[in-house]
Amino acid sequence: MATSSEQNWVDTLPASFQAYQDGRRIEEVECIIPDLAGMSRGKSMPFHKFQPDMTFFLPVSLFYQTITGEYVDLPEIKNQWIEADVVLRPDMSTASAVPWADDTSLQVINDLETLAGEPLAIAPRNVLKRVLSLYNSKGWQPIVAPELEFYLTKPNVDPNEPIEPPIGRTGRKGAGRQAYSMVAVDEYGPVIDTIYDFAEAQGLAIDTLIQEGGAGQIEINLLHGDPLNLADQVFYFKRAIREAALKNGTFATFMAKPMRDEPGSAMHIHQSIVDVKTGKNIFSNADGSTTDAFRHFIGGSQKHLMSTVPLLAPFVNSYRRFTAGMSAPTNLEWAMDNRTTGLRIPNSPASARRVENRVIGIDSNPYLAIAASLACGYLGMINSIEPRGEAKGEIYEEGAILPRNLSEALDGFDQDQTLREVLGTEFCQLYAAIKNAELEEFQREISPWERQHLLLNV
Repeated sequence: MATSSEQNWVDTLPASFQAYQDGRRIEEVECIIPDLAGMSRGKSMPFHKFQPDMTFFLPVSLFYQTITGEYVDLPEIKNQWIEADVVLRPDMSTASAVPWADDTSLQVINDLETLAGEPLAIAPRNVLKRVLSLYNSKGWQPIVAPELEFYLTKPNVDPNEPIEPPIGRTGRKGAGRQAYSMVAVDEYGPVIDTIYDFAEAQGLAIDTLIQEGGAGQIEINLLHGDPLNLADQVFYFKRAIREAALKNGTFATFMAKPMRDEPGSAMHIHQSIVDVKTGKNIFSNADGSTTDAFRHFIGGSQKHLMSTVPLLAPFVNSYRRFTAGMSAPTNLEWAMDNRTTGLRIPNSPASARRVENRVIGIDSNPYLAIAASLACGYLGMINSIEPRGEAKGEIYEEGAILPRNLSEALDGFDQDQTLREVLGTEFCQLYAAIKNAELEEFQREISPWERQHLLLNV
């Protein structure tokens, strides 16, 4: 039986969780945080041990690891390996069901603080909060809407084997080039149904779901809203989609480019800014024309986004997505309703005028990608940066071309001091060190292509 104090806070949980709970006793609570890659880490505990005002601890060293789990020595951090604790503070507004768990379970995203009570500067959720506070100081409220692309695949248990499309209900492998096909979506009906069920239990709102251009590639669009809330939703969605796929005997992958001859997967972000006092979109004048803020947001994006590419394309695989003619932009030009540009202005009423960042990969950390994209637009608006002229027609290898690889991208990331101050110098130093270490790890690997074509031929 729950105590009266337990029942008090349980009664305040979201309606979606109450419906999922359906009177059952909560067995477990997961206190989680997003790491640098955007994966969940944390602690789980029996329900009776959890209280929303409790203090939890984790070692700060969880942020010193590469994607392979290797630890990185960071000379700029004094006494790095004493592994000091950081404090977890449950954000109960994020409380959500864990619908794939065998028992009735609750998950809560936590904010991270130092022992002195300051926000932990290197925590991705705090990086986004830092950028949002800059907007708030100007009386602005950013509005974003993410689009999530991902692949369903056959289970891949041998990393040396290529990833393959899943087998659908017809017994055939998924086929590519079937964008918007309802028949293709129906092939994976049980997985899609499970995703819907998990989303409903977690209170996650899906706007639309479509078949994308790749074999087994799905896109889920989320409703527009507050950036922190939407980053939390993407964080939750990725885990839920993986679990829904596993429940139905398939994998779901958020690699930017999992299959050689199929399109990559993006996380396009639609962005607009509202004046807090008037509730109006500052990208549009009363007569429907575009504002200086609109132009300057684009100008800042063009000037600074190149420096943020390691946040938008964080892994060596990310750059395989930037291939002309494979649905991903390779530039930072802008245009109305033009999907070959990195910055697209969708057809919309003036009240909903927005800038779609099409460069971001689905393999990015949603908190960091949204923070980076908004930071660039913010710098454009406060510094009155004019954009280049609108691109005309199809453009691929034209204009400001994106970096070809992670090494090039990291060089640019190190040089933009203005951007680093907005995102936080301490965070940027750590992030660059981790990414450079991952790049060095990758360079030591010998790929199947090298063994296939060089072993006996050179």
